[in-house]
Amino acid sequence: MCRHVAYVGPEEPLGGLLVEPAHALYRQSWAPRRQRYGTVNADGFGVGWYADGDPVPARYRRAGPVWADLSFADLARVVRTRALLAAVRDATLSGADAEAAAAPFAAGTWLFSHNGAVPGWPGSLAPLVGGLSAEDVLSLEARNDSAFVWALVLARLRAGDTQGQALADTVLEVADAAPGSRLNLLLTDGDTVTATAWGDTLWYLTRPGGGTVVASEPYDDDPHWREVPDRTLLSASRSDVLLTPLKEPGDAVTSAGAPAPAKEPLT
Repeated sequence: MCRHVAYVGPEEPLGGLLVEPAHALYRQSWAPRRQRYGTVNADGFGVGWYADGDPVPARYRRAGPVWADLSFADLARVVRTRALLAAVRDATLSGADAEAAAAPFAAGTWLFSHNGAVPGWPGSLAPLVGGLSAEDVLSLEARNDSAFVWALVLARLRAGDTQGQALADTVLEVADAAPGSRLNLLLTDGDTVTATAWGDTLWYLTRPGGGTVVASEPYDDDPHWREVPDRTLLSASRSDVLLTPLKEPGDAVTSAGAPAPAKEPLT
């Protein structure tokens, strides 16, 4: 049910993170090691990255499997970046949206991906449409659960929520409306990475040479990889990672609506 990865740190070629490691996202498209739902991620892929001096990321997305795109290896070999978000897709339901349904989704400086699924889509989330403007709904990039979850996150970001608050509140809202949802969300603005572990695997690596990687699963066997507990919000910079427990729907939350943080930085 999809694999994704985000990175912030010293400049790297895309391929050094996405292709060259023994179990990189490229290989995870057909041979993931820790994927609990689905086996082959061949329904699309995408990568978004940031160029020096430009806060708005570029994207390269396709509807088919990454291994079938002969141009991607060349692109990944020569393009360098200090931040990226990439994903390979195993579609919950087949659709006609082609590459528009492939992450990362984007708006302004943000890139977003969803690893998971929403049971009963689209009916289960129909009650949440009222929280979006007509323009938000009509601007959906694709007709799938991930694009709708992104619309909910984006509305909160535009209203002034922090990245962590926007992800946490969206996860709790969707999980309440559609119990059993898997909501591993991944968001970056090019400087930080924010993610949720909710129903599927999530790992992070703070690299000795600088930089932080957050991924559905490790791309190599480095012993410094750490698994993120389920029901957790992750906030990462280039050098630090903070994990905060997420409350289940119906549990007590802070007055701002976010889970009370367990402020213990993990590096």
